[in-house]
Formats: sequence, structure tokens, C-alpha cells
Amino acid sequence: MIPVEKGYKKVNGIQLYYEIYGSGSPLVLIHGGGSSITYDFQEVIARLENKFQLIGIDLQNHGRSEHRDIPETFEQDTDDVAALLAEINIHKASFWGFSNGGNTAMQIVHRYPKLVEKLVVASAFYKKNGMIEGFFERMQDATFDSMPEPLKINFLNLNPDFSKLENLFDKDCRRMQTFQDWDDEILASIQSPALFISGDKDVMKPEHTAAMWRLVKGSQLMILPGTHGAYMMADFDGSINEDLIDFTVNEVEKFLTH
Repeated sequence: MIPVEKGYKKVNGIQLYYEIYGSGSPLVLIHGGGSSITYDFQEVIARLENKFQLIGIDLQNHGRSEHRDIPETFEQDTDDVAALLAEINIHKASFWGFSNGGNTAMQIVHRYPKLVEKLVVASAFYKKNGMIEGFFERMQDATFDSMPEPLKINFLNLNPDFSKLENLFDKDCRRMQTFQDWDDEILASIQSPALFISGDKDVMKPEHTAAMWRLVKGSQLMILPGTHGAYMMADFDGSINEDLIDFTVNEVEKFLTH
């Protein structure tokens, strides 16, 4: 897994880091909160780099990208992704967003509909009551110690500035603590073909993923066995369900190419 291109682009006042793998139809990979390109998408990239042009972006405050002192918003992430794609001359692409990256992907198709060919939304949400019981209550009390250790290690391997790790945690936490429910229209207005995925033991209820699927006319739904993201990446304990990830990636590839 060696990128054919990697580097930084100055967008909206900060340097954003990106990597490109393979060639073909562009597929933009948007990681989740506290994460980075290869932490969330390493298994996906290994399976798809010979089939698509995969474009991974480290979002603001994440991975190798620069930090902001202003609050994180999904809208800001959306504008950053769109601006970076313009800088590398990508004017239409499919998008695969995981977790908070799935929220960003939905905002991209809402704010920049002409940019989106197809949309894969994995383990995302749009209303607070869609999350499992106690999720937002725990977010209100979250401390730095509650950030999963693998995410801390991953960040410091990419960016060994501890104060930036603390900034990432603070900004990610506040975004969730202050989250306001989205209007149904944000999903109902989606015109691009869409596939919604989540695990049956995910942090959002399967019923919530199904509710999102029902709002997007002609979209597809896939509920898979497993916890948050275990259908497409290593679990926090390092275990990898190769067969399940193979299945997920094969289904996504079929969705994107048919």
C-alpha cells in the first residue's frame, strides 16, 4: 500500500494532508472522529487500490493536517473536502464516509450535490435519539482518558505534538456535545445513489440507519454483524474479521460499479 501521490494543499486557511492510491474512478475516503486516513481505511485501500482512484483526506485537527482553534463543524469539514478536491482537479467523485466522516459525506452531497457520483454512508447518524442509550450522556462527561488508546497512539505516530492531540479531543468532543438534530430534508434531498451501512451492535441503532435509508429515495441498506466499523476495519483490540471485511468491500464495489 504505497500512495501514488501524497502531500498538502492549502485550503480555507490551513494545510490539509491527502493521499491518493491506485487509478480509475475517484472514490473519496472520509475518516471518523479522532482518526485518520489509513487507521479507518487501511483494509479498504488494500482491497480496492487496484480498482479505483482512492483519495484519502485527513480532516482539520486530525492526522497530519493542520489545526484550527475554532469549533469543528461538519459543514467546515465539508467545505474543506470540496476545496481540496478542487485543488487536485477532482470535480466529480463517489464518497465513502465512516462514522463522523459519514455525517460529513451527507453534508457534502447536501452542500455540493454536483460533486457526488455515489455515496456510501457507514455508521453515521443525523439525530441524537438515533444513538444507543446513554451515548450523548457519556459524551457530556467525556475526559481525555476516555479517548480510545489506539486512536491516541495513531495520532501521535502521525503528529507527535501532544497539545494537538488534546486539541483534537477537545474539538471532537465539543462537536458531539453541541450536536443539533438535522432536518429530514438534508437526507430527503439526496439525489445521488446512496448505500447506508452499520453494524448490528454499532453505536447507532440499526433502526436509525434504516430510518436514514427510508428518507433517501432508491437508496440501499446493509446491516452487518459486529461493532462500530468492525465490518471494514480492525477492531480496537486489533482483531480483524477478514471474511466480513471482504464481504463489505465486495458489496460496496458492486454498488459503486453497477
